[in-house]
Amino acid sequence: MAVSQEGRPSAGRPSGARSSGTRQTGGTKARILDAAEDLFIEHGFEAMSMRQITSRAAVNLAAVNYHFGSKEALIHAMLSRRLDQLNQERLGILDRFDAQLGTHITCEHVLGAMFIPALKASRNPERGGPGFLRLIGRAYTDPSPFVRNFLTAHYASVAGRFFDAFQRALPHLPRTELGWRLHFAIGALSGALAGAETESLIDEFSQGRTMNDVQMIARLSSLIVAALKAPMPDSAQLSIFAAVLDDAGASEAFGLPQSAPTSAETATLHSTN
Repeated sequence: MAVSQEGRPSAGRPSGARSSGTRQTGGTKARILDAAEDLFIEHGFEAMSMRQITSRAAVNLAAVNYHFGSKEALIHAMLSRRLDQLNQERLGILDRFDAQLGTHITCEHVLGAMFIPALKASRNPERGGPGFLRLIGRAYTDPSPFVRNFLTAHYASVAGRFFDAFQRALPHLPRTELGWRLHFAIGALSGALAGAETESLIDEFSQGRTMNDVQMIARLSSLIVAALKAPMPDSAQLSIFAAVLDDAGASEAFGLPQSAPTSAETATLHSTN
């Protein structure tokens, strides 16, 4: 297919392009961003190439370089156009909850502030439509140092606000323990959302019935709420895990103590901050 100097196809529609009336309505730059977003969702940062981007967007490399200059700058722009607005809306809701509830804020309120804007965006074709949740999942599970550094540099303050809100909702939980629980629970949810089967899983969970916002937020939040509210391990539970490791012959390999944890060791675990 011949491509004009401006990167627009001269005729026909390229394979993989979005149909008219969906997201590809903003010219060359928007097509490039849409193509990069689709490929990022499908493959992640490291596995996607400039050749794939130009093919998907039906542009030449000169057009990508003109608008963005590099693959890194393109992905930066692609993530920013989705995550900037998302996080502004999240903080707006969290601000309202903070003003209304103060120290009485709950995990459900904090998670609602996280998920409501994402669900809203997933229903808006101008903001990515159903693929938006997959984009969020991919962004927060992509192992690329570039993506990790981008998220840290641009959204660390947002993450800090939400962490502090969770801390107010769970004042009994040591900060270190809260950090571990959030890391694993949100990481697990993000990994599930990043998968290509996300929409089919939602259909299966709902048994073909349309879930309302309350039901959807409850589904998304259930794993995280359970992880955050779980009691700290007690000495009996730690003793069981110590026995499991010992029976598996793993204690010596991992350099773990052979004896069951003492009450002092259990107290140390509960007081870590």
